Amino acid sequence: MKIIIALLFAMISFTGFSQQMMITDSIGSVTVRKDIRLDILAAKQAEINHKAVMMNITHASGYRIQVINTQSRDDANNVKTEMLRRFPEQKTYLLYKAPNFKVRVGNFLTQREAEPVRKMIAALYPARSIFLVSDRVEYRPIDEESYDIE
Repeated sequence: MKIIIALLFAMISFTGFSQQMMITDSIGSVTVRKDIRLDILAAKQAEINHKAVMMNITHASGYRIQVINTQSRDDANNVKTEMLRRFPEQKTYLLYKAPNFKVRVGNFLTQREAEPVRKMIAALYPARSIFLVSDRVEYRPIDEESYDIE
């Protein structure tokens, strides 16, 4: 008897906290019952997902500045160290593709964005041919409006 009363009380209390929505079409109707707290929970999860997307690094097609292409690992490491010292705000990459070592600098989405840095590096090393190369680059999305939560 206690179990029946407890179940009856539970069913009455759950129906008091739920929303009811009727969906009708040409075939029939469906009743959807949901707790209003689900909408709040969904909004909070969407906000958490939005923040996670904004913090993640994304890869895109872009440009890097190639400073050196050599067979000597020591020369490549020296150039990389020099780039890190002179341009600490730019990320520097040391790549190896047999038999050559390449040092590339920066993550630029456009050539226009990379050109001023390329000119500064070329002024430091006039004997070297410093040029832009197309590559997959890292960037953090900064445009909040492109990630609207609906």
